[in-house]
Amino acid sequence: MLHYRTYELGPQHEWVVFVHGAGGSSSIWFKQAREFRKHFNVLMVDLRGHGKSASPSDSKGRLKYTFQDISREILEVLDHLRIQAAHFVGISLGTIIVRTIGEIAPARMRSMILGGAITRLNFRSNCLVFLGNCMKRFIPYLWLYRLFAWIIMPKKRHEQSRLLFINEARKLCQKEFIRWFKLTYEINPLLNYFEEKEIAVPTLYLMGEEDYMFLPPLKRIVAKHKHCILKILENSGHVCNVDRPDLFNFLSISFIKEQLQFKSLAS
Repeated sequence: MLHYRTYELGPQHEWVVFVHGAGGSSSIWFKQAREFRKHFNVLMVDLRGHGKSASPSDSKGRLKYTFQDISREILEVLDHLRIQAAHFVGISLGTIIVRTIGEIAPARMRSMILGGAITRLNFRSNCLVFLGNCMKRFIPYLWLYRLFAWIIMPKKRHEQSRLLFINEARKLCQKEFIRWFKLTYEINPLLNYFEEKEIAVPTLYLMGEEDYMFLPPLKRIVAKHKHCILKILENSGHVCNVDRPDLFNFLSISFIKEQLQFKSLAS
C-alpha cells in the first residue's frame, strides 16, 4: 500500500485528498497542510516510487505503469481508511490522476481542485516529451528533470517551486524515472478523451497566469465544460500552490465549503 499521512478532525468533517505530481511527494503540500487541517480531515499520499512509497516489485522488468493502476492505488488507501468519498486536490501530473479517479470511481469524488492542470500538450510540451523519450536511457534523469523544470518554470519567482521539485526528484532512481516517463505515451489520447467527456463533478481549476504551457489550452476547455470554473492566480507559474499558497488555500477551501452548502440545501 502507498505511504500516507492523515490529519483528522473527526467523522463529522469532510475528507480532502492531496495528490502530488511526478517527481514530487506529499511534502510539496507543506503550505496547504496547516490551513486545510483547520477545516477538514486531510489525507496526503506518496505515489508509487515517490517519497516513502516503495516501487512495485518487478523482478522480470515487465512492469508497466498506467494512470488507472496508479489511481486505483490511491483508492486502496481510501478503502483502507474507510473513506467513502472525498474532495481531491491535485497538482501538475497529479491532476491527470485525480481526473482518472473521477472516471473510474465517480461516486468517491465530491469535487476536484486541479492546480497547474495538464489538459493538453502543446507543440513545445510535445517536443519536450519526444526529447525525453529519446534521451531517457542515455543521460542521467536528473539532467532531464532540471531541463524540464527550467522550461516549465523559467522565472525568478518560480525558483522555490523549481528547486522543490528538483530536490524531490533526487529521491527517485533512474529506473523509476523511466517507468514514470513512459506514462507520456498515454497522455495525449487520455487528455483527448477527458476533453470530450466531462464528468459531472464540481471542478475548480487554479492556474498561474505565467503557466504559459498549460493555461491557454485549458481556457478553451473551460469554455466548453459545464461543471468547472477557472481561477487565474497572478504572479504565479505552473506550481501555483507553492508560488501563491495563501490564495490557493483561500480559493480551494472556499470552493469546498460552497459545495457543502449546495449539498446541504439540496438535501
